[in-house]
Amino acid sequence: MAIFNISKDGIYEVNETSFHANGILERTHLQNYLRDKIHILCPNTLIISEEFSDWDESRRRIDLLGIDKDANLIVIELKRTDTGDHMELQALRYASMISTLNFEKCVSIYQNYIDKRDFQTNAKDELMNFLEWETPLENEFASNVKIVLASRDFSKELTTSVMWLISKGIDITCVKLTPYNFKDDLLLDINQIIPLPEAESYLIKIKEKTIERQIAIQNSRDNTKYLFNEMKLGKGRLVYEVVKAYLKRNPNSTFEELYKKFPPNMQGSTGVINTLDHIKTKYENAPKKRHFVENDYILISGDNIPFAVSTEWGIGNIHNLLELAKKENFQIEEV
Repeated sequence: MAIFNISKDGIYEVNETSFHANGILERTHLQNYLRDKIHILCPNTLIISEEFSDWDESRRRIDLLGIDKDANLIVIELKRTDTGDHMELQALRYASMISTLNFEKCVSIYQNYIDKRDFQTNAKDELMNFLEWETPLENEFASNVKIVLASRDFSKELTTSVMWLISKGIDITCVKLTPYNFKDDLLLDINQIIPLPEAESYLIKIKEKTIERQIAIQNSRDNTKYLFNEMKLGKGRLVYEVVKAYLKRNPNSTFEELYKKFPPNMQGSTGVINTLDHIKTKYENAPKKRHFVENDYILISGDNIPFAVSTEWGIGNIHNLLELAKKENFQIEEV
């Protein structure tokens, strides 16, 4: 985005420049300027340390370490380059390293920072006032770690990585710092480019939905095993063995009778049992047949119809089969 100067002589574009051309260094200048005006990058943020490194055998240092009003820690990384120099990878490492910090440790970190800058104030009091807490709320402290990347520009590879990280629930922001020469002054245009401010609330909703979906998927994963006829079985094999045992006990049952005994709604969209002809037609072009279709697993009804048992069983439908098995006096033990 260009910047223009309006004067009595007309409108003129202000020349874009680089930090390097103006002798602006990352630590000596950018970091020192922004730490005291951090609201430019991160509104409602308190800086509690700079060049932070509190881990053994590591020379890695966080440019600026902050905390927001919700007691979330913020890793702030600064670059003056046009690519960002893989700063997202650095920031992810740092975020993982500080994710275990508690309130008391952060008070100590902040006090060290205050003492180095000779601010003559108490870190705990300042932190409590900033968070508007009357007493330390350890359970609410550092529940999330945010990342803010600020650079002259960002490479396509970096922005692609950041967008993917956001889609996975990582709270990460990219801020573009563009310097301009205007007469004898150096101007700085600061723009948040990822996520775009107008899309931020939408992305928060997407993030929440993604997390809910991941939790639902996680909850649906159930590795419970069942002991049946001296066999330790997963859900799919258990259903197969129950159908097989029922057929052995009732060898004259026609496929129609078996279909009524094990109705489709007991499983869901696939059904409990289906004829091989049905499976062949429905799943002809599908790589996954969703049934035990290997030769050793094919069952034959009393009226000589070959059929197979569905493999699609989970925590949401296995209870239907267990209830039927109980009514048929099959002994199944959860292990």
